[in-house]
Amino acid sequence: MSKQQTSGFRDTIISLAGIFMLLAFSRYASQIVVPFLLALFIAVIAASPVNWLRKRGLSAVPSTGLVLVAVILALVSISLMIGTSLGQFNQALPEYQARLTELTEKFISSLLAKGLDIRDAGLVKAIDPGIAMGFVNTMLAGLADVLSKSVLIVFTTMFLLFDILDFPRKFASTEGSNSEKVLQQIIQIMRRTNDYTVIKAGMSVLTGVLVWFGLKLIGVDFAVLWGVVAFSLNFIPNIGSILAAVPPVLLALIQFGPGRSAVVIALYLTINMIIGNVVEPKIMGKRLGLSTLAVFISLVFWGWLYGPVGMLLSVPLTMIVQSAAMNNPRSRWFGILLGPAPEEGNGK
Repeated sequence: MSKQQTSGFRDTIISLAGIFMLLAFSRYASQIVVPFLLALFIAVIAASPVNWLRKRGLSAVPSTGLVLVAVILALVSISLMIGTSLGQFNQALPEYQARLTELTEKFISSLLAKGLDIRDAGLVKAIDPGIAMGFVNTMLAGLADVLSKSVLIVFTTMFLLFDILDFPRKFASTEGSNSEKVLQQIIQIMRRTNDYTVIKAGMSVLTGVLVWFGLKLIGVDFAVLWGVVAFSLNFIPNIGSILAAVPPVLLALIQFGPGRSAVVIALYLTINMIIGNVVEPKIMGKRLGLSTLAVFISLVFWGWLYGPVGMLLSVPLTMIVQSAAMNNPRSRWFGILLGPAPEEGNGK
């Protein structure tokens, strides 16, 4: 092995060790890191309306103040909705379990009459609403816990907004022959992340409102809670909409029977097909830029590292990692692995 190869191998090992140490520390300090990440996520979304207000003549302080008021109202509203709805649902859960047990016994009896015995198949546990709601309860409880640190989040968001908007000018004033190139790369990463986050946030709000309104019309209990769940889990691609649909579908089955449960399934399919397959791609104008496997692994990884908030922010965080990797010749291979396969004839 040549001296240059040895040096490159050593640098790679040192870099990997540094990354692992950084991840271990960030997981240990998650009580601080997670609110900061959520504040960064909110700041990225809020930067667009702040920029819009500044272009129309408002200075930085009043434009940022107006947007921060809207952010505070949104955080307070979401926290109250999550806390109140979860508390009421947990109180009503024993009644739903009793109703589900009754429905399950009738179903098993009808199968027994036809000569099929599934009593040892664990069906009751498989469709226990407590189990079905476990993931949603955990995620929303974790999100509510983070939102309880609203003072820290709001102040961090405020300072981030001032810095995000003035960052290009501050960075451009630094010395160095490579500063302009690095600045353009950072701006490109920020713009890509901002575009995705703002569009996804808007589509998630629309999804949550439509789910809430549809379930309210159907008569499913806790329609507001399921709207918040649909809004939150819509940030998780591929499986988020499925996870969001399971509890209300099960609840509709307990409340009304198979008929309205099928209507709830149709509601979720219609909303997700229209928004996910028609509206969102048309507005976004391009693919996500991540492979399906990368999205799933990032969901598991960031969820393990930072809990529910990590799962919600898994795609933006992975997009930042991919963009940073693509802009570095040594790590470009990793960015390519995170992306989709190149079209035939274009791969190199």
